[in-house]
Amino acid sequence: MKYVIILGDGMADYGCPELGNRTPLEYARTPNMDFIASRGVMGLVRTVPDNFPPGSDVANLSVMGYDPVKYYTGRSPLEAVSMGVKLEEQDVAFRCNLVTLSEGGEYANKTMVDYSAGEISTLEARELIAEVNRKLADIDKKYYAGVSYRHLMVWSDATASTVLTPPHDISGKTITDHLPREEGAAILLDIMKKSNEILSSHPANTARREKGMNTANSLWFWGQGKRPFLPKFTDKYGIRGAVISAVDLIRGIGICAGLEVVDVHGATGNIHTDFRGKALAALATLRQGNDFVYIHIEAPDEAGHQGDLQTKLKAIEEIDEKVIGTLLGGMEEFEDYRLMVLPDHPTPMCTMTHATDPVPFAVCAKTAGVLRNVRYDEKNAAAGGMTFIKDGYTLMDKFIGDQFFR
Repeated sequence: MKYVIILGDGMADYGCPELGNRTPLEYARTPNMDFIASRGVMGLVRTVPDNFPPGSDVANLSVMGYDPVKYYTGRSPLEAVSMGVKLEEQDVAFRCNLVTLSEGGEYANKTMVDYSAGEISTLEARELIAEVNRKLADIDKKYYAGVSYRHLMVWSDATASTVLTPPHDISGKTITDHLPREEGAAILLDIMKKSNEILSSHPANTARREKGMNTANSLWFWGQGKRPFLPKFTDKYGIRGAVISAVDLIRGIGICAGLEVVDVHGATGNIHTDFRGKALAALATLRQGNDFVYIHIEAPDEAGHQGDLQTKLKAIEEIDEKVIGTLLGGMEEFEDYRLMVLPDHPTPMCTMTHATDPVPFAVCAKTAGVLRNVRYDEKNAAAGGMTFIKDGYTLMDKFIGDQFFR
């Protein structure tokens, strides 16, 4: 038996006026998602427990079968694992975005223009993080370059209780009420202010400014936490697996779970990723002996954060055609399989950030017959009689345990 999960980050949404109050999943052309829904089981799953932030960290832990109440220690330490940064027991890792703040005026009165600094290239970002390390690192604090705007700061003997705001939650807003608060806040805010002075005049940003591009003119801290521990996926489910993702967060969860991390040339965290390449890599690793693959695609979430409806629609259709379409054809070579599609959380266009609402999932099996004619979307998944899974971390138990087809 082979098992594949296709997770479209942030695909779920609310009705959009531009789409006649339909969601992007309702509006987009998704014949392959619809095929999965029509052949098997569709329902809603709550991936974010009460009192947890609706982030991809919490939600993907749930989907992978790990109860966030037991295992969640923060976003950044999971990214640290993927980046090969070893965390000691006393270390606290912080996500360190390169962001675009408005020019001029006092720091506290600036506006969050762009949480991704125009999706700055990794090469440019490494230059800037290297400069930050030269100017701001000390015996207790070190900075590590990641991918594009996503980076890491590790602070020894720091508190993990500082109140910090994800920058994608405040796009277009004044940062005054969203600066660090409580223990450790003064130190982090001082670093952020100094980074603004250092980065604003850096040659890499001068060049970006001259090209009309958003500059990466400040660090922004959030998502802090301490070293994580997860039971091994193989020990939990008795099968070998792999994860395919362009983002360190998902790769880090995979590494902690003992899954193989499969690299795909041309995979990115946005719409320019190699969609078909991810599907082909999944088929290859299944042929090579893995029983399970978790394919994560970030593009719909990025489009949602940027308020770009057309790109979100395109991302959903690319996932349907190039990822799921490729898989449905390729999986026929295996004796039997289970295929599941779902988002981790909604990223509604109207808020441009994450929401806690349950998300639609659909599961099909190679041997299952056509049960109904239905589209895969939020409304159909919520229709009367469909499955509702309250504790998201039990979804994997049902999927791997074949409970949907007994």
